[in-house]
Amino acid sequence: MKILAVQNRKGIGDTVIFLPFIEAISNKYITRIDLLVRENSKADQFLTGTKYIDKIHILERNDNSDGKHDGFLGALKLIKELKNKNYDKIFIFNSSLRFYLIAKLAGIREIFQYPLFEKEKQHITETAKIFLKKTIDVEDFNDPNIEINNMELKKAISKFKIEKKDKNILLGIGGSGPTKRIPAKIFIRFMESVIKIQNCRFFLATGQNKEEQKILKEILSSNLGNLCTSLDNLKIKDTLPIIKSCDVAVCNDSSFSHLSAALGVHTITLMADTPLIYGSYSSKMHPVIPDGETNVTHNTLGKDRINPDTILNEFLKIFN
Repeated sequence: MKILAVQNRKGIGDTVIFLPFIEAISNKYITRIDLLVRENSKADQFLTGTKYIDKIHILERNDNSDGKHDGFLGALKLIKELKNKNYDKIFIFNSSLRFYLIAKLAGIREIFQYPLFEKEKQHITETAKIFLKKTIDVEDFNDPNIEINNMELKKAISKFKIEKKDKNILLGIGGSGPTKRIPAKIFIRFMESVIKIQNCRFFLATGQNKEEQKILKEILSSNLGNLCTSLDNLKIKDTLPIIKSCDVAVCNDSSFSHLSAALGVHTITLMADTPLIYGSYSSKMHPVIPDGETNVTHNTLGKDRINPDTILNEFLKIFN
């Protein structure tokens, strides 16, 4: 049986969030699942070792509407590609009429999809749960799970000299927007507090964005710089075994918070300006919200009110 799942949201985080639903489909039909995802999901960098995923296909659409699969001609190309793959079933995690018609014209016999024209106010996880309960009677879902090769893990431990005697801490200091990036001084204050308790080593994960690099340089130039290893020049796939080797992660709402939790690492998520669900959907996630808030959503604008003492308390809870 050949099954395709379509997850066309942008970014690594959304792709990780949907993994429990892909895994549930795989368990239901006892087969691996093909994915159709956007290129910026970077799924081909972190899901190639995950057993319930088979082939990863890239949906080539972009903001300029000139991608291979954009427009009418792009839809025809996608129809032809899917038709040649002879899928038996397709699960479409959106309400788009375009994707329904593409699946239909590609000759896929069984089409399961969110209700058409109901995109507004769809909850990121609850809508998917309801969808799979109604369509295939599945209601048990695991945490997101990314698998990596044990040999790669051993290589990373050796190459980066990761010692068990230390607490190895991933710091996800980047973020998809300026309001999500916690200032360097808050990370530094947490680091100063935690090294008083035990020996630590910090792995700094971020991208090449100019503002993210400023945060990175500020931490590296602090008096704790000698305890830090920067991962900003590595590809996502090369960071995975390093992240997996860490004891805990402290991350902004970024790709690394999603990846670390899905790799089974307890992850303290610093939620400054994003709906709380994005930092609490996994049992491996331990959200910290700004002082003075009881919830977080868009426009909370709380990055300067994340308390390093609260981060430390969450850290201590994890290891007690």
